[in-house]
Amino acid sequence: MKNRLIKLIQSGDVKVAVIGLGYVGLPLAVGFAEKGIRVIGLDTDPDKISSIVAAEESIVGIQSERIVNVCTGNTPSLTFTTNYDALKNVDAAIICVPTPLKDDIVPDLSFVELAAKEILKRLHDGMLIVLESTTYPGTTEELLLDLFQSGDSSKRPLKIGKNYFLAFSPERIDPGRTDYTIENTPKVVGGVTEDCTEVSAELYRVLVDSVVQVSSPKAAEMVKLLENTYRSVNIGLANEFALICDALGVDVWEVIEAASTKPFGYTPFYPGPGLGGHCIPVDPQYLAWKMKQLELDTKFINLATEINQSMCEHVVSKIVHALNLKGKSLTGAKILVLGVAYKNDVADIRESPGIRLIDRLIKSSALVSYHDTFVPQIKVKERSLDSLELTGKLLSSYDCVVITTAHSYYPIDLIVDESSIVVDTRNATSKYSGELGNVIKL
Repeated sequence: MKNRLIKLIQSGDVKVAVIGLGYVGLPLAVGFAEKGIRVIGLDTDPDKISSIVAAEESIVGIQSERIVNVCTGNTPSLTFTTNYDALKNVDAAIICVPTPLKDDIVPDLSFVELAAKEILKRLHDGMLIVLESTTYPGTTEELLLDLFQSGDSSKRPLKIGKNYFLAFSPERIDPGRTDYTIENTPKVVGGVTEDCTEVSAELYRVLVDSVVQVSSPKAAEMVKLLENTYRSVNIGLANEFALICDALGVDVWEVIEAASTKPFGYTPFYPGPGLGGHCIPVDPQYLAWKMKQLELDTKFINLATEINQSMCEHVVSKIVHALNLKGKSLTGAKILVLGVAYKNDVADIRESPGIRLIDRLIKSSALVSYHDTFVPQIKVKERSLDSLELTGKLLSSYDCVVITTAHSYYPIDLIVDESSIVVDTRNATSKYSGELGNVIKL
């Protein structure tokens, strides 16, 4: 079965299903389809599929032309369905479903479990299954493999590494980034058996320039967690330095810029109003949860999380201080938040620090509005807010303007000139050195 599947992959006749069409799954599906591979995009949300077919670019930042090119014509290379029965006729299924955290910081693997159970019903000879959804180390074998081995999917049991193949390959998508894409970012693969790794690696070589094979799914799972824990801890350090510099009356951005001139032994990370996106604030918690089951304390992860989560309150304190200097209180103050996407120039609001700040300010009885052309509407608890048009008149009508996302289109001069107070959490007003005039930096 291994040789047959490898031949299918190398010939381009392999048929791939991508389960979950979000920030990870859709770019992967489009990427394979652009290589001439027949791809089925499977998602249980029909509205999401309708949006993709309509080529709405705002879905995940994929250029609409790329979607149209692979979805149209007499024989489109990418088709869509909500029906798991499509898996009966595919050679490979790649799971890219969400893996959020529950309110009690416990991993929610319900989407992975659902996909795995549906795959089991249709598991067949020569099938490859790859999990890309980020999770705790051991998930691929403890959840998927155990499930697949628990019951017969056909009249006779299928043997792992012989009849079917299972692996983990961490996604490395960075929304909005154009210099590193799926194609030129090395792909890590770890299979349950050597043959599982080999088959998985062969599939990804169709799409990416470099494939890195590791010894097991657990090793591959740990790779993803190390990458994002590294970032979380270092951002936590940058945030702590921001707090220290603030107490000492030093510009943390100036310090970071100067430290960055050292050609070795230092990599710059930057402070901000809190962590956003799925990866950095969430992924380390999967590892912390797993280690807690083993009675091990993840000290660095816990401390970094504590510091990063405290930044929202630090921003609020900056706003309160700035308002007090103008003889105003936070209660009843009109505050305009610029940016609710978690990073600049994307429409992704997962774990958005901007939305978190808005919620916190509303709870303090401030009158809060926002502007973000990438995100026309948000919900904060039960309240719906619409993005306002950014004009000089709008800016001048607010007591305080807070920059929480440094979108490249921002007219910084206009913002500084027209606003009574600017609290800048992203160093978007970098040319205004120090806390001069109405600009207050993190």
